[in-house]
Amino acid sequence: MQLFASCAQGTETALRDELFELRFEGVRAARGGVHFTGSRREAARACLWSRVAMRVLEPVAEFECDSEDALYAGVAEIDLSEVLTPRHTLSVSAACRTSRLTHTQYIAQRTKDAIVDRQRESQGARSDVDRKDPDVHVFVHLVRDRATLYLDHAGAPLHLRGYRVAAGEAPLKETLAAAVLRLSGFDPELGVLDPMCGSGTFLIEAALWAAGRAPGILRERFGFERWASYDASEQQAMRELREGAKGDPARAQAPCLGSDVDPEVLEIAAKNAARAGVRVELSKLSIAEARPAFAAGLMLANPPYGERLDADRELPRKLARLIDRFPDHRVGILLSEDQGLGRTRRKPHLFSLFNGDLPCTLRTYQPIARKE
Repeated sequence: MQLFASCAQGTETALRDELFELRFEGVRAARGGVHFTGSRREAARACLWSRVAMRVLEPVAEFECDSEDALYAGVAEIDLSEVLTPRHTLSVSAACRTSRLTHTQYIAQRTKDAIVDRQRESQGARSDVDRKDPDVHVFVHLVRDRATLYLDHAGAPLHLRGYRVAAGEAPLKETLAAAVLRLSGFDPELGVLDPMCGSGTFLIEAALWAAGRAPGILRERFGFERWASYDASEQQAMRELREGAKGDPARAQAPCLGSDVDPEVLEIAAKNAARAGVRVELSKLSIAEARPAFAAGLMLANPPYGERLDADRELPRKLARLIDRFPDHRVGILLSEDQGLGRTRRKPHLFSLFNGDLPCTLRTYQPIARKE
């Protein structure tokens, strides 16, 4: 079966490399995500184990779609009764580009109409719509007047790990944090330090990875677990997958150190880490006070932006000095596209990413080679 794992724009290579490491078949990066192949059990494994993917989608039909009538007719031909009965709630979302139909809300509405009208005709009743917490989420994607209808195995987006007890201001999505770790060269055997840790997302994602603990282990359930087709054998298979996803609490873990000037967000970070079941060390420090605490590893930071950035005009220079204080470490600094950075002794490698709708630049630095 063909499957598609979606991700934040710019993180496709990180997701591709992750799925290779997780030993999925047919892995191929594309715009907005990665194609792979496998059974529905493999789709479940991707939901549980992928740290970078936002959703895991199963294409169920593809057809030409140059008008609203063509959209309605194409969807009305699709039999979804295996997963969706009138007893199950439904939501539909849409995306499109370079197509004659351009209004995504209307595309989603017409798709929903076609699905429930077919239900009425064939089963005498229809599903209710639940936009917040549906049993079945359907996604329709239009590209160049061709529509693909997908079933969403994840349900709620996969960045909702279940460990975030509370969030600080503008929290970084967990999936993007995991992608930044990978793109910055994170080594689970070495330590990671975040001197502007906020609610602790970088640290917690690093600690989960280092502990061999699946990012979805705290999720109560995924979307596919609410489908009509989800039976006892699939429940047993999912129990087995979850049992193997807990990681080893006795496993030696490299240090995950975080600091911030705000004691309130440090308290939030501590609560989030405890909920995730991982160990992080937190302290109240300014970035001027941050120093290496281990010989080699990764230093990561996601500095504030917008109004918080305006409050500290010296931040670009402070960040440059911070980078230069970690010559033996890999460094990753995630900045909004309009943020500046002072001059450093190292030349960065740049990645263009999106944090939600906000264009960002990830600057990564290799350790400075020591002369013999």
